[in-house]
Amino acid sequence: MILYSGPVPASDRTFGPVEGTAVRTTPATRTSRPVPLARAALAVALCLAPCAPGVARAATRDVPAPATAAAESAADAGAERAARRAAGAAAAPGRDGDRLRFGPCPAVERLPDPVECATLRVPLDYARPGGPLIPLTVSRARATGARGAARQGALVHNPGGPGASGMYFPLVAGLAGWERISAAYDLVGYAPRGVGRSAPLSCQDPAVRAQGPTQVPVRPSAAYKRQRVEAARAYGRGCAERAGAALAQYTTLNNVRDLHVLRAALGERKLNFLGSSYGTYLGAVYAARHPDRVRRMVLDSAVDPDPGRVWYRDNLAQGPAFERRWYDFRSWTARHHDVYGLGATPEAVGASYERVRAAVARTPAGGVVGTGELQAAYLQAAYYDDVWPERAAALAAFLRGDPDPLAGQAAPDPAAAPAAEAENAAAVYTAVLCNDAPWPADWETWDRDTTELARTAPFEAWANTFLNLPCAYWPVRDRQRPDPVGPPPAAGPRLPRTLVVAAERDGATPYRGALELQRRLGGEAALVTEEGSGSHGVVGGRNACVDRHVERYLLKGDTSGWRVTCAPHPEPAPVSLDDRAARARGALPPPVV
Repeated sequence: MILYSGPVPASDRTFGPVEGTAVRTTPATRTSRPVPLARAALAVALCLAPCAPGVARAATRDVPAPATAAAESAADAGAERAARRAAGAAAAPGRDGDRLRFGPCPAVERLPDPVECATLRVPLDYARPGGPLIPLTVSRARATGARGAARQGALVHNPGGPGASGMYFPLVAGLAGWERISAAYDLVGYAPRGVGRSAPLSCQDPAVRAQGPTQVPVRPSAAYKRQRVEAARAYGRGCAERAGAALAQYTTLNNVRDLHVLRAALGERKLNFLGSSYGTYLGAVYAARHPDRVRRMVLDSAVDPDPGRVWYRDNLAQGPAFERRWYDFRSWTARHHDVYGLGATPEAVGASYERVRAAVARTPAGGVVGTGELQAAYLQAAYYDDVWPERAAALAAFLRGDPDPLAGQAAPDPAAAPAAEAENAAAVYTAVLCNDAPWPADWETWDRDTTELARTAPFEAWANTFLNLPCAYWPVRDRQRPDPVGPPPAAGPRLPRTLVVAAERDGATPYRGALELQRRLGGEAALVTEEGSGSHGVVGGRNACVDRHVERYLLKGDTSGWRVTCAPHPEPAPVSLDDRAARARGALPPPVV
């Protein structure tokens, strides 16, 4: 699954899309609270998995990868050279050719003043720093200095994915709860390599991506599995055909090197970083490689960085975690049976969902929502509980004979992410994860593991497998080995205090990953846990207790203890479609959920 998370006007599946297309992500009952960072990438994330990728027209030779120790050493040296050059340019105003030159943002970014934009050029291949350069787009809102706050540097955000853009991040300066942080820090976002206008990666023509309605079987047949295996092979061939030798350069290690150069180009001796979902893994690898270059680091919704789990086993671990969150949604809906009438137990609510699924398999809702779109829409309920009232109301309306609410929520949303943006996000996600680590190369292993998983956690098991299956047939030879995240040697530079944040029942990044990340970062790492909650991406408006800990750490470096807990944020209030209509007419104000 895609690991997306982010703080803003909604886009972070933080790990991954389903078989369908982008779904509408804004709850019908709006609130005045800031939208958590985790919502900022979801609209793109739910687009990422093609139902049946287009078949490439020609076979393609494998792409060689610079996986030798000598090549990696050369790449690290190239990154240091690029960072020194960027730092020198930042300190020498006369060297305009190498500086980050901030100015008004291009219209395509949809970022209003006072947000500024710039372009950073980095080596495509750090082992050849004198070779081709690629652009990375960067955005910034300067520290406001409100109430006499002293500037503490630039706070750089990565929302996850991989494949999500953080260009929106400076907009959080205008949200409630961010006033003190935006007073002390420049808020800096960027589009990582391959994303958006940062040397965009593509694996297929966006026009040939699956169009709804799509029908996805609960228990895939042997014939359906063969179809998906061929689609996975074709997708990898398309990546190689379109990207050529550059395909091997989309990796976490190169993302770390880009971040190292960006820090230097911003004129910062040390990095202040907020990473969400996949961004926690990026931050952790950076910290392991550059402990002396870290000042503050917040890692929200942590990926398990154990090299033996990156990425195949991390993806398998999502199955039981998403199943728990699917149960949480059904349990909440059952507690509000008087509102929705879907059943008084989680099992009864599940039976109601299966009735809807069977119906849209026969006749797509509104002509546009099949089982693939239905799964994508209700996977969102496993990410964020603020959509629960709307999703429950749509099921209830459908079973009463009104398919329009379900069609409105689950149908592809043209405003959520243009086809090219969704295809681009899928390409970067696939390339980084496939390049980063070895994956099983035989379908039999995937089939066996997923069949076993689906016996107890069927909700997302097969969709996740088919999403990542191109990695079994990836055309890059000699893939990298995951970096061993861990504290620096006793004789080496000391990693300063870091802060890990997690929700105890998160489906996309299971809680054990937060415990493992804290352990690997060493004794100076603290963990803040939102107990009993599972919404993905905790920082930035969902839980005031969590936000107080994060703000205290960013402003003072204080982590308030090794492990601290916060009570869960309130569950959403049940809202029927009739209630929603009444509020829309102005009869009642929208609830704070």
